[in-house]
Amino acid sequence: MAYALAAVVSFSLTACGGGREYAVPEQACGITVDRTALDPFLPDGEEIEVVGGSLVETGEDTRGHCEIRVDGKRAVYLRVGKVDKLYDPMDEVDAFRFTNREKMSGLPFPGEGALGDAAAMVNTGCTAPGAAYLSVLVTVDGTADDEVAERRKNIEAFTFDFVPEVKKALGCTV
Repeated sequence: MAYALAAVVSFSLTACGGGREYAVPEQACGITVDRTALDPFLPDGEEIEVVGGSLVETGEDTRGHCEIRVDGKRAVYLRVGKVDKLYDPMDEVDAFRFTNREKMSGLPFPGEGALGDAAAMVNTGCTAPGAAYLSVLVTVDGTADDEVAERRKNIEAFTFDFVPEVKKALGCTV
């Protein structure tokens, strides 16, 4: 009986163990990403996929977007827009994107930024063809049972790494 009980407990732990059966990508949406910075937003699961086009190959479009999904559920949404002026994401027009919005300080590049519990938005200069400025939005699954303060810190770290990679990929000189 003890062996049978041990086998059932072992099976239950194995069945509930979950885990990550995929590798964190080195690129997402045509942009090189820091795998360590992206990792906190990717839940356990079997399959990861990037849905949507490249953020740098928008052609005539002024906006590109894509999603990183795990087992079909959106974990990260990324959007890059080419805009004609420097918009402040703390403006009321963008308030709907955030919960507990605060101005981002210490941006490692010139620009304006806002950070919420599950999103960050940064607007920065870009003197590349078709763009005087860029608007970059990063949204993550905010329903996970993680620490909100930690999630905000991770969103900020990812954004600080991601935006310069977007600017580099688009050929921005500012």
